Amino acid sequence: MFTGIIEQLGTVTKIVKDEENIHFTLSTEFVNELKIDQSVAHNGCCLTVVELDSNEYTVTAILETLKKTNLSEWSVGTKVNLERCMIMNGRLDGHIVQGHVDSTAKCIAIDNQNGSWKFTFVYQGSDVTVEKGSVTINGTSLTVVDSKEKQFSVHIIPYTFEYTNFHQLEVGHTVNLEFDIIGKYVAKIMR
Repeated sequence: MFTGIIEQLGTVTKIVKDEENIHFTLSTEFVNELKIDQSVAHNGCCLTVVELDSNEYTVTAILETLKKTNLSEWSVGTKVNLERCMIMNGRLDGHIVQGHVDSTAKCIAIDNQNGSWKFTFVYQGSDVTVEKGSVTINGTSLTVVDSKEKQFSVHIIPYTFEYTNFHQLEVGHTVNLEFDIIGKYVAKIMR
């Protein structure tokens, strides 16, 4: 379980293909606080730490994960939004995030709002967004604006822009989406 509040940006330092799996090695400031078998959200995708050394850690993505996320687009040097799993006695500053990517989306517009940015995305699938509801983009908990069928926008404040990988996003880039868990259950019941 996660909150969608990004702790650090990590950097992919090594990529090793192993049959249909890919092992990603990353560096980040909190490596010394990690342990083997710990869950960490990588651009919103929950992956298990399988190897540690003093400066880096490794996680493994299986084919199913690679098909449903933007992880297959990573290369050495890619900046990744990271969040360790939630501590149950801590604050839920974002919203309930499972770390299960529902689909990917394409960025179709970035508008400078004179102090913030408006990012617009399109996606496939049956999930829906709700105006003023929550959505997770690359692991970042955000509020939906301009919700339309298979399209929505979010506004990004300067802090989020600087301390997540939003500052590297460009039109045409693919992001991971996790739709609001409560919204998903309501939609399922309504169907």
